[in-house]
Amino acid sequence: ADSCPRHINHKMSPPLFIHFLFTDLLPAMDGDTKTMTFLQEVVDILMAYIVESFDRETKVIDFHYPNELLQMNNWELQDEPATLDDILISCRATLKYAIKTAHPRYFNQLSTGLDMVGLAADWLTSTANTNMFTYEVAPVFVLLEYVTLKKMREIIGWPDGRGDGIFSPGGAISNMYAMLLARFKMFPEVKEKGMSSVPRLVAFTSEHSLFHLFVIFQSHFSIKKGAAALGIGTESVICIKVDESGKMIPADLERRILEAKQKGFVPFFVSATAGTTVYGAFDPLIAISDVCKKYNVWMHVDGAWGGSLLMSRRHRWKLDGVDRANSVTWNPHKMMSVPLQCSALLVREEGLMQNCNQMHACYLFQQDKHYDLSYDTGDKALQCGRHVDIFKLWLMWRAKGTIGFEAQIDKCLELSEYLYNKIKDREGYEMVFDGKPQHTNVCFWYLPPGIRYMEDKEERKKHLHKVAPVIKARMMEYGTTMVSYQPQGDKVNFFRMVISNPAATFEDIDFLIEEIERLGQDL
Repeated sequence: ADSCPRHINHKMSPPLFIHFLFTDLLPAMDGDTKTMTFLQEVVDILMAYIVESFDRETKVIDFHYPNELLQMNNWELQDEPATLDDILISCRATLKYAIKTAHPRYFNQLSTGLDMVGLAADWLTSTANTNMFTYEVAPVFVLLEYVTLKKMREIIGWPDGRGDGIFSPGGAISNMYAMLLARFKMFPEVKEKGMSSVPRLVAFTSEHSLFHLFVIFQSHFSIKKGAAALGIGTESVICIKVDESGKMIPADLERRILEAKQKGFVPFFVSATAGTTVYGAFDPLIAISDVCKKYNVWMHVDGAWGGSLLMSRRHRWKLDGVDRANSVTWNPHKMMSVPLQCSALLVREEGLMQNCNQMHACYLFQQDKHYDLSYDTGDKALQCGRHVDIFKLWLMWRAKGTIGFEAQIDKCLELSEYLYNKIKDREGYEMVFDGKPQHTNVCFWYLPPGIRYMEDKEERKKHLHKVAPVIKARMMEYGTTMVSYQPQGDKVNFFRMVISNPAATFEDIDFLIEEIERLGQDL
């Protein structure tokens, strides 16, 4: 069966690839021409896919069930090498069934869109194929990380951009780094002697961080995961109440800190959230920082989703008080549409990461090198091998400037407000919480005609719970759009629309509304 999608199937592999293997490519003798021809074929496949991804007439997804997809192509690994022709066929098949995350009607995740400069940077990064642990093997990338992290700290508001930071494999790891640093700051002996040397530690995060651990959650489940990984224990993560819009209540934080202290526990870490995953809520950072200062507790701001609003003069007030944090997580691969992955942990105190994590591996971090050893960043990371994530962000920042990112972010927030205004009073829609969304998250129920006038509230709730999953399944089967849904606390399944895709327009929002109504009309 032909596994090539429309637009991508127009150019078959040159006959020569049927007869060649990977051993005919560089570093083979006289392999340069074959390599150039092969890579040009790959680039042609990629270029066709990119153009197709932005075409609203194409599907967001060509959906097949897992057992079907396994049977449709030979995905098994074999002992003998495949021909280069087979390799190109595999490339086409992989993209045929991939989700087009660049599609203007793809709204399923917090990370959407495809930036052309970021993509070019990613290609260059893979071509350079180096490691971030020392200046000697990644001189330019190490310097770009230094420059960019300093700029991000300046935007947070730390004096002269002083402090430290690192790019990590996602927000969950950045948050765990913050917990690790907070524990080391309070009890440095834990590094050598372990958890038996310290009293019972407790961390605090909003209750929306931990609802529905196996569905989808607000803020970050990673606080519990980090506590488990660091030996602190999930039971040592205390949930703080939130208000109706999902913001942490500072008075409850203080109450729970006092309770913990009375039990003999040691509060060491508070994770406030700037942009929760589902509601898009921004915790009141100034009030939280006052509590943290009063009780000498490390204040971390999980800005994985909302941190990028610092780039917007119109919206950065939502993070007022972030400059008082000890650490901040910020994921440019979300609202800034930097290609995955790109997550930064920013730390106020310089040198703390190095002291916390360094192990003095002499085969990497020799002390008698002929350059400034502060640029050997590997010893302050938990990883040894670390992927180059910086170049995508840096090159996009050069291309757009800060004002370009600001315009992109403002546009996404404008689109979310447009959606909210269109559906808040529209027949068949109910908002999950009152008031204008704080971020691009718009949470709502769609009530098909068949359940709008049900008088039995429990029966209505039972039926409504099934609506979003059915509409989502139909979206995927038709391939027209994708948007996420989930329950939250006592609330049945609702749609969680998030907008971070720079390609989206007002017309795409209109399409989404009409498509939900079309797909749910008979429910």
